[in-house]
Amino acid sequence: MEMAVERLQALTRWTRQQLGTDAVAIAPASSDASFRRYFRATAKGQDYIVMDAPPSHEDCRPFVAVAALFGAAGVNVPRVLAQDLAQGFLLLTDLGTTTYLAALGEDTARELYLAANDALIRIQLASRAGVLPDYNRTLLLRELALFPEWYVGRHLGVTLDADQAASLAAVFERIVAHNLAEPRVFVHRDWHSRNLMVSDPNPGILDFQDAVYGPISYDLVSIYRDAYIAWDEEHQLDWVIRYWERARAAGLPVRSDFADFWRDFEWMGVQRQLKVLGIFARLFHRDGKAGYLADMPRVMGYLRTACARYDELKPLRLLLDTLENRAAQVGYTF
Repeated sequence: MEMAVERLQALTRWTRQQLGTDAVAIAPASSDASFRRYFRATAKGQDYIVMDAPPSHEDCRPFVAVAALFGAAGVNVPRVLAQDLAQGFLLLTDLGTTTYLAALGEDTARELYLAANDALIRIQLASRAGVLPDYNRTLLLRELALFPEWYVGRHLGVTLDADQAASLAAVFERIVAHNLAEPRVFVHRDWHSRNLMVSDPNPGILDFQDAVYGPISYDLVSIYRDAYIAWDEEHQLDWVIRYWERARAAGLPVRSDFADFWRDFEWMGVQRQLKVLGIFARLFHRDGKAGYLADMPRVMGYLRTACARYDELKPLRLLLDTLENRAAQVGYTF
């Protein structure tokens, strides 16, 4: 607690120096699933965001680099006004207080999501290899490993037997092979309703520091099979088709047949949903963040729907059936 107070005092001093006044009001703005914290600083009638990213846990350089990269692509990201990488402080422009999650409803969804599609296409059109880290086999499998370690082992208290572990590993290889067969573009990696802001122009884009170069359907899965808000499949199809049509017209390397693109979307979703279940379990058991537990059933619902559609995923579906019985015994629900 004492270190947290000292760090906030250092951040306040630094912010005052950057804004050239001691008359700065600082209040918490948000936090995320990492060690980063965000504060809203108000001075001379203007709002700013200050990022606090302790260097022992976080590295601000990817945020700065991707902000420049995405900004050059013509989308609305925070501008970096000042930086102190040694202390882990960034002074940013403020994109407002209303997330997509707070604004989404039947009457607003179409406009907001189509604006998000347009912004995503701008980012993808700027893609080139060798700029961002590759979303390669090693990284995809490392993310999948979070599911047996944290969700199955830690959250449900299940130890897979040798046959179950081998079966799951074989399914993971199948999933990753499918993911890696997709065309590759810049991937935000957390393109969902909590990281998109209602702003002018729409959307304001946050939390992009983990961006990579990888499968083209990944960000669509993040937003249309969002861990924090669910839409029926008719809506999902409508918005994904609209993206696909615009992406093809823009010259992006999407599949020429929408059915093939939708299959890619679903298989990419399986990878992401397994990862997210592992991450949410880790946030609870390791970091004491219980708020994500309520979103697990939504993510599991997406996963089970996809597994029911593809014979190649049948071993995973059978394992999920087994785990569902265990979840009921220990008081968790899918």
